[in-house]
Amino acid sequence: MKLKRILPYAKELLQDVIKEGDTVVDATAGNGHDTLFLAGLVGDQGHVFAFDVQTEAIESTSERLSNAAVRDRVSLILDSHGNVSNYIDKQISAAVFNLGYLPGSNHEVVTRGNSTIQAITSLLDLLKIGGLIVLVVYHGHEGGKQEKDEVISFVQQLPQSFVHVLCYQFLNQENDPPFIIAIEKMKER
Repeated sequence: MKLKRILPYAKELLQDVIKEGDTVVDATAGNGHDTLFLAGLVGDQGHVFAFDVQTEAIESTSERLSNAAVRDRVSLILDSHGNVSNYIDKQISAAVFNLGYLPGSNHEVVTRGNSTIQAITSLLDLLKIGGLIVLVVYHGHEGGKQEKDEVISFVQQLPQSFVHVLCYQFLNQENDPPFIIAIEKMKER
């Protein structure tokens, strides 16, 4: 067995739970890479809700989706992922987050623990049993360690009868390498 790198493993986790026709969430659209990946998994009958607080991220994601001819499968929402419950009222099979900042953009615009925890809480209510929330945690920036600590503290307190929480990381890499937190819903609250 070969150890999976962080981003390929995150995608593998999502591929295992997302089926054609599903509804899913990209909580941090960024440059649209995950949004496009999700749009491919849900197919013509599925739907992706993609959130970002930066207009440039929404525009970049829209262009990437249009170029791949899957723009109609995605609702792009210029708002915080913390407000996900204002936009979605149907069951989802998965959600993905890339915590931190938009690569190639203003590094002062970052995700924050309070809105991320608010989003996780809302998404857990929408998530089907067996569904998955995958967080790729980038924490090597100003405020990143605080968000990391807040999110870890929150997910560690979730009852194991309700969800299973996995942390996947490489312990000997330098410069605050990203890691994965995956939350699998086992039953309704």
